Amino acid sequence: MFDNSVQRIGFACKYLHEDQTQKKKVLEELQRPLTERSTTVAWLNRQSRDVAEERLWDIMIHNSAAVKRLIEYVGGLPKNLRMVRLGSNQLPCATHPDWRYFWSRPDVVEYCEKHYGAAGEAARALDVRVSMHPGQFVVLASTTPEIVQRSLEEFEYHANIIRWMGYGKNWQDFKCNVHISGRQGPAGIKAILPKLSTEARNCITIENDENAWGLDSSLELSKDVALVLDIHHHWCHSAGEYINANDDRIKRIIDSWRGVRPAIHYSVSRPDYIQDSVPSIKPDFQSLLASGHKKAKLRAHSDYMWNDAVNDWALSHWEWGDIMVEAKCKNLASSQLLQRHLLNKDRFIGKLAA
Repeated sequence: MFDNSVQRIGFACKYLHEDQTQKKKVLEELQRPLTERSTTVAWLNRQSRDVAEERLWDIMIHNSAAVKRLIEYVGGLPKNLRMVRLGSNQLPCATHPDWRYFWSRPDVVEYCEKHYGAAGEAARALDVRVSMHPGQFVVLASTTPEIVQRSLEEFEYHANIIRWMGYGKNWQDFKCNVHISGRQGPAGIKAILPKLSTEARNCITIENDENAWGLDSSLELSKDVALVLDIHHHWCHSAGEYINANDDRIKRIIDSWRGVRPAIHYSVSRPDYIQDSVPSIKPDFQSLLASGHKKAKLRAHSDYMWNDAVNDWALSHWEWGDIMVEAKCKNLASSQLLQRHLLNKDRFIGKLAA
């Protein structure tokens, strides 16, 4: 379990080298050891069984080592930056009918238990808060039984990695986040919870989205699962509300974590789409729509957290929850956000780790 008293800012999935001015090939070489590899069902199915299995084995070796290296990198950052989301494609095609047999082989499972276990041990030793976020094709609240079954299999695939890493033993010792998704909404999520393994049940979190199932829908699950507030999704879904850290709904989110420090997702619209954007002023959603901006484009994530006024607001929530930065520039964006906090610390609530 991570240190629950440390306020954190994290990044999602991919490491970027600090000097992005270097040539592309140089950057690829520098970033490759910390970056997961993948393949496709189409490629595997074109190969002989031996060639395909060799590729999967090589990817398993690389990805399990890359996860550990990524965690060790994050563990070397200041304590307030020790938070990272792992990529979901650790074991490519793990739930596909043609290839799930490979990932069930005893020698493969033994290797994963050992090496993902070492990554988990590194995370605990270095006090790195770790999470995962299954993709949008996980639709646990679908009205189609076959989709629900495939979604369960995909979520449990993540739970296997979490289990190998030594997590899932306690409530929210690891966050595995999904959207409500599906026409059944919150009722569908409630119906699916008893079908999850213990590890999956301990780790599942539900995030409000920007379309059908917003914050109020998520709050219907506050007694059942830990809730992740995505403040940019809420801004889009509510047509422009910058939710206050003292809002009564925030207390319900905090309570849903049962004593564990909550997680918040934070992104901001791209400045190149918001014409005449001013970093010192929070964008006004209604004015943007009135001027012809498309809601779908306002949802897109920026490279960096470029708007100081929005950062001020987002960091007002840092007192009660760790912030996962969802930006194209990954760790560079999360580090920059913390640096802005340090430079303007008299303007923010919060405390920095020693």
